[in-house]
Amino acid sequence: MARPKSKQSKGLGDTVEKIIHFTGLQHFVDGKDCGCEERKRKLNEMFPYRFKARCLTEEEYKEWGEFQKNKTLTLPHEKVIYVCDLYASVFNRQKWYPCAGCGNAKELIAMINRLDKVYETYKTK
Repeated sequence: MARPKSKQSKGLGDTVEKIIHFTGLQHFVDGKDCGCEERKRKLNEMFPYRFKARCLTEEEYKEWGEFQKNKTLTLPHEKVIYVCDLYASVFNRQKWYPCAGCGNAKELIAMINRLDKVYETYKTK
């Protein structure tokens, strides 16, 4: 495993690599192929630190515009599912659905706010 450059970690894999080098544990595997690069790549994919959004399709853009126009303080179950599905798709995340009684409104609001930011990037000045 080569010494990692001093750069911001993209995900958990980069952080684990830095910890291994900081603690000196890399000396136990130097010169051997331990699968570190593959493990780092997988951990970065599974636990990324930044939310990179893909572009909305034209249909998604139109649907989100309609969603924004009709947004209310309480969302029916089908709208919650819509938000969670779109969020998972746009941000390449695992689908997650809040249960009604768990008080996960903050997470749902955060999803909506992030999708709003993506939507806003398409508006012309």
